[in-house]
Amino acid sequence: MTRSDLDTARSESWHATPADDVFSAVATAVDGLSSDEADRRLSEYGTNDIHEAERTSILGLLVSQFRDPLIYLLVVAALLSLGVGFIPGGHPNYTETAFIVLIIGANGLFGFVQDYQATRSIEALRELASPDATVLRDGRKRTIDAEQVVPGDVIYLEQGDSVPADARVLDANELRTNESPLTGESTPVEKVPETVDEDTPLAERRNMVYKNTTVVKGRGRAVVVETGMETEVGGIASRLDEADDRQTPFQTEVEHLGKQIGGLVVGLIVLVVAVQFLFTATEPVAILLVGITLAVAGVPEGLPAVVTFTLALGAREMVDRNALVRRLPVVESLGSIDVIVTDKTGTVTENRMTVTRLYASGSVVDLSESNSKSTDGDDGQGVTADTNGQFNPALTPLLRCGALCNNVDRTEDEYRGDPTEIALQRVADEADIDPAGERIREIQFSTDRKRMTVIVEDGEPTAYTKGAPEVVLERCDSILEDGDVHELTDQKRQEILERTQSFAEDALRVLGFASKAVEDPSADAERIEDGMVFLGLQGMLDPPRAEVEKAIADCQSAGIRTVLATGDNLTTAKAVSEQIGLDSDGALTGSDVVERSDDELSRTIEDVDVFARVTPEHKVRILNALQDNGHSVVMTGDGVNDAPALTQADVGVAMGRRGTDVARQASDMILQDDNFATIRDAIQEGRGIFENVRKFVNYLVSTNTGEVLVVFLGVLLGSLLFPARFSGTSQALILTPILILWVNLVADTLPALALGADPHAEGLMDRPPRPTDEGVIDTRVLVSILTIAVLLAVTGLGIFFYALERTGSLLRAQSLLFTFIVVVELIRIQVIRSRYDQSLRSNLWLVSAIGVSLLVHLAVLYTPLHDFFQVVPLTLDEWGWIAVGFGVFLLLNVVVSALNSRIFESRASN
Repeated sequence: MTRSDLDTARSESWHATPADDVFSAVATAVDGLSSDEADRRLSEYGTNDIHEAERTSILGLLVSQFRDPLIYLLVVAALLSLGVGFIPGGHPNYTETAFIVLIIGANGLFGFVQDYQATRSIEALRELASPDATVLRDGRKRTIDAEQVVPGDVIYLEQGDSVPADARVLDANELRTNESPLTGESTPVEKVPETVDEDTPLAERRNMVYKNTTVVKGRGRAVVVETGMETEVGGIASRLDEADDRQTPFQTEVEHLGKQIGGLVVGLIVLVVAVQFLFTATEPVAILLVGITLAVAGVPEGLPAVVTFTLALGAREMVDRNALVRRLPVVESLGSIDVIVTDKTGTVTENRMTVTRLYASGSVVDLSESNSKSTDGDDGQGVTADTNGQFNPALTPLLRCGALCNNVDRTEDEYRGDPTEIALQRVADEADIDPAGERIREIQFSTDRKRMTVIVEDGEPTAYTKGAPEVVLERCDSILEDGDVHELTDQKRQEILERTQSFAEDALRVLGFASKAVEDPSADAERIEDGMVFLGLQGMLDPPRAEVEKAIADCQSAGIRTVLATGDNLTTAKAVSEQIGLDSDGALTGSDVVERSDDELSRTIEDVDVFARVTPEHKVRILNALQDNGHSVVMTGDGVNDAPALTQADVGVAMGRRGTDVARQASDMILQDDNFATIRDAIQEGRGIFENVRKFVNYLVSTNTGEVLVVFLGVLLGSLLFPARFSGTSQALILTPILILWVNLVADTLPALALGADPHAEGLMDRPPRPTDEGVIDTRVLVSILTIAVLLAVTGLGIFFYALERTGSLLRAQSLLFTFIVVVELIRIQVIRSRYDQSLRSNLWLVSAIGVSLLVHLAVLYTPLHDFFQVVPLTLDEWGWIAVGFGVFLLLNVVVSALNSRIFESRASN
């Protein structure tokens, strides 16, 4: 069989094709393929895996760290430092060049390490599962790696298996699969070999099994028709690969900020160069050095490293809380989220069917209550526990029937099988009920019969039946009450049906149970299942996680709305939403979403918190409607078809335990515990990170802006006030590039890094979300930045020119200005923190960073290092000048800050 032959066959509708024709189309037979033919097909069609989007290489990951306007500006400054040597009278400055290159390299390496660690964590998560497949090769069963499965293979499916490829069912024995990763439908799908209509939707193709789904019950055989990227999963993955990566608002803002700073610095350089060239006699080398100095002063070299460090700290904190971030900027984006659209199963609920209510001996027992009291018992004691605290034997027949009429595989710490049967087995185990007895026969469940019966040697052959309550009741003529068998009257029958209805209205899946002794275990099913004794009802559901209700309440306090979007029916969706504190009034179904236009849905969605029977396509429309209304949305998902919604969401969140590879690849964050409460924790962390980012951006940008003004205004004033000094030689600079680099490296970056580890302020989840259009630098922060920059320039230049006039030494004036800037910047950082009501003691890392920065600066002044940096030790009197200058700076800062606060408060009140 050639590739073109199979490609032609693939145009057929496999579900509508008889099995014999399927064998012909894929050129195989009931005894499978030979090993040689399988190897040939593997070579022809490739491995049976889902190809990921092309991964960035390690080199590419490293190079990407340097794609930043600020980095480009520093590179130009480094090249100019060397280029000075090619101008007559100039000398290449290797020290400054080395410093610039060192800072560029350190920033890039730091970001690379963080991104690489995140990539490796995701890869490790992906490699947790490496499924096998059982195939028929050379006429006998063989277990192979699922990636080696090829079209034409006959595969065997057993309970607990992961389906390795898309395949047409050949025979099935109680075969059921969980197709929720593909269709969003959580109810297991029964599989049959018969053909279905060609126009049957994917979720109803009962004769097909699909890659990435799981066998939850039974066994069967199927012939593989599609593998790898040709499967339903592969088709979705292909479309996903075509989607462009999107930038978070924070990435966009940082990039815009970099361009703004770069443009401003270039503009100032052009202005200063033009003024000096046209109106002064400054030498070309000196003009070029001024340009280099402005470039170095204008770039907050530490900003990329501090941003990456802060986001990485947040990402690491979130990993400790079971949230794995795939892209660091997403950590900050969580701070502006105002809507969470969440799945139900496994995220809001425990993803474990659990028996929560029983009906036996005329009483209803609620197992979800801690005291498990009866709601109808005459004595008020209930029937769960007797007077000695032991499990009441009145429940034993009901629970034992559920354990016997059951095909769960059980080990010491694991249950494998149908979720419903696991729930029945677990509640019997919790009651210490031993379902002893040798099974003689099983009469299988079918959709037509709606019941299952087993015959067990139980002293005498006894039939145990479970099924739909109304079906089981039809087979019964008596009832077990308080250990005695009584006639099943019409009144009692009606009471049982009413109990069934009340259970169902609370979103419980209800099963009825019955038993009877049989004389002939080989008799036909109708005879065996006739005249049974009704034992009771068991109602079960997937209960909400205990912590979810509080997590949703916390989100509501924080102005974050939670929307439940589930594939389950409307009754279940409403019941669960009410248990977790959501308003189910006005709940809609997927069909309601389809019937509404985009405009109608956008208007409606503001008042709807619950959506039932939704498909992944419906989730995309819900997401679009919310985003069109200006919301910033978290979207959760675990299935393959959830990938488009995860990609489009402001923050896409995939499940780590039950999520598919495709969903994880499409997401921004992965919940390693699949828990809604983890989203709440991540948002809280994101809000705290944003505050820290705003603090150090304010700190770094204001100080760098001040340094630019110092150099810019200083050179212009110096050319006018001291033309002889500031026109003739390359030494006539307000500050040399190496001094500015040192200030930015030691006085700025170390404390800023510690600021990134600032503890989060209290009450973060008592505030409304940050508006999506509010940047890190808002109007108030911008005013603060400009105010500090101007005050730093005015007071710093005052000290500089005073010292220059007083001492006549440019070197001493530079040393004073250099020290003044360091002192102001180290103290200013606490001024910023005080606005958030944070004391210096709350961050010992910051105290240490300030101390280290100060000690290092003193070492530069008072050790032989001063020759390397071309500064001089300061005298006690000169420290007094700095103290006076700092006092003036602080006084002006207090006055201007008070005026700014009054202006902003006045605007807010208006």
